[in-house]
Amino acid sequence: MEEIEVLVIGAGIVGLAIGYKLSESFDEVLVVDKESGFGKHTSSRNSEVVHSGIYYQENSLKAELCVKGNKLLYEFADKYDIPYRQCGKYVVATSQEEIFALEELKIKGEINGVNNLKIIEEKELKKKNPQIKGVGALWVAGTGIIDTHRIMQTCEMLIEKNEGMIAYNTEIIGIEYIDKKYEVAFKDGTKIKTKTLINSAGLFSEEISKMLGIKTEKNDLKIHWCKGEYYKSSKIKNINHLIYPLPDPNGIFLGIHLTINLQNEVRFGPNAYYVDKLDYKMDTKYKNDFVEAISRYIDIEPENLNPDDVGIRPKLQGPSDEFRDFYIKDEKKKGFPSYINLTGIESPGLTACLAIAEKIKKTLNY
Repeated sequence: MEEIEVLVIGAGIVGLAIGYKLSESFDEVLVVDKESGFGKHTSSRNSEVVHSGIYYQENSLKAELCVKGNKLLYEFADKYDIPYRQCGKYVVATSQEEIFALEELKIKGEINGVNNLKIIEEKELKKKNPQIKGVGALWVAGTGIIDTHRIMQTCEMLIEKNEGMIAYNTEIIGIEYIDKKYEVAFKDGTKIKTKTLINSAGLFSEEISKMLGIKTEKNDLKIHWCKGEYYKSSKIKNINHLIYPLPDPNGIFLGIHLTINLQNEVRFGPNAYYVDKLDYKMDTKYKNDFVEAISRYIDIEPENLNPDDVGIRPKLQGPSDEFRDFYIKDEKKKGFPSYINLTGIESPGLTACLAIAEKIKKTLNY
């Protein structure tokens, strides 16, 4: 049976970032994914926003890794010529009552270490964004948009440059912990032994833990699939910044927001609702919800909204749960040392990917 030093499960943006960072220190790093290529799920079905870190609870991993990741991601993009635009965003208040919520959001962001936050009044908001309806806004300079495909492509290239390996169409069907090593069985009949196993399987991370015998529900590690849809509009033009409403008070999502992509197309979304089936089909019954939410901060006609994309997030937070943080742990207390379990890696996972990778590297004492 072939033996390697590190096996990373999942070639989404986080798994590839981990593979890249670990391939700098380990001689034998293998990243596997059951799909035909990288980022086939959450990593390629999102807003492509580089977040700042204003939303997350103080001292949470989401806050810490988002703020660190923001800086690392822009530096990485500069170094490897990855297209991005640090365009900034406005979180818009549509009533005087919401101004107080903006102030609280600003304080939370500053506590988390986010710089260049500013509350602006209606006059300044209208001057810079005449189309936007609002009585004020929180300006977040560090937010941007980035080419996530190129990030993953670059990490893939760096893994191979560092003599690491990536295997697609490689589905895991079983894992056993024997003699301080993990024996991983694949659907094609092959097996690999590794001392260090990293679970970055995203939507399927709970399945990986179950293969080891970890009781995920008992350990509060059940993954909930949360679906979000996107619409686009060619009628709205001359928008140079991202426009966000105040976030959902339950913390399930950030509200249906306006983003621009690198081609200057205007997109709206996502909404958020829990599903039991992995299905990327657009459900247009929620279109009126989009129109209602968007119309609070910019005028839009229903006929000018066209279906765009659909994504699904792996959330630890269930429909009636409070805030849940990223879960990133060496599961040695559960009897599985050097099994690094990443689960519930949803937003801001894209922004945090390189910071997460550095955290894993430190966990392994490199």
